[in-house]
Amino acid sequence: MINNKRVAVVLPAYRAEKTLEKTYSEIPLDIVDSILLVDDCSPDHTVDVAAKLGIKMVKHERNLGYGGNQKTCYKTALEDNADIIVMLHPDYQYTPLLITAMASMLAYGVYDTVLGSRIIGRGAIIGGMPKYKYIANRFLTLFQNLLMGEKLSEYHTGYRGFTAEVLQTLDLSPNSNDFLFDNEMLAQIFYCGFKVGEISCPTRYETDSSSIALRPSIEYGVGVLLVSCKYLLQTKGFASFALFKNLKIKATTNV
Repeated sequence: MINNKRVAVVLPAYRAEKTLEKTYSEIPLDIVDSILLVDDCSPDHTVDVAAKLGIKMVKHERNLGYGGNQKTCYKTALEDNADIIVMLHPDYQYTPLLITAMASMLAYGVYDTVLGSRIIGRGAIIGGMPKYKYIANRFLTLFQNLLMGEKLSEYHTGYRGFTAEVLQTLDLSPNSNDFLFDNEMLAQIFYCGFKVGEISCPTRYETDSSSIALRPSIEYGVGVLLVSCKYLLQTKGFASFALFKNLKIKATTNV
């Protein structure tokens, strides 16, 4: 708990058998009130490892995809009355040691959403991010900042923290169940006028870390560009999209 706010860590898991225990061992249990793992029908022993560690679990009977997994994560965390929710990949690509800093930025009202950026500093390259992925990341982020009028260093990190208010405000049902989910969610957060902050995050690219294959990466890149275009058209009043249909804009937003 931080500033009397309950902190939950959610772990969207798929084939995390080899890295889950290492990830769990670095979670700061002194400030984290609950840990939830949602297993997306993993074919390995992820569930067994989680059970051994005593982690609360939700198991999908069929694979729903990365976005579908997160939808279950957030829904369950809110049902457990969490005030601050940090989403951490259990593949040990992002360090759990930043949870305290991220949760504090949220618990004290500095930001509504916090992203662990691999791009601030040299964390991505040093951590082994392939150069083509780094270049694609920078190009897509530049394009998104131009269309969405923001100044993020990275839109594509999988390390994210949210206040309960953010997750209660967003309608995640029209969002993709695949990797595009993260970008659609960010577009919704900006549309609603929530404050988004970043923190520098080192990363690790190892054999056990999750990664997107080439074809899905291309499809993801095209999808990201489309989401940014939808955001621009929606905020300028030229079109209306289901992604933003049921969202309430905060009074402080510049949209």
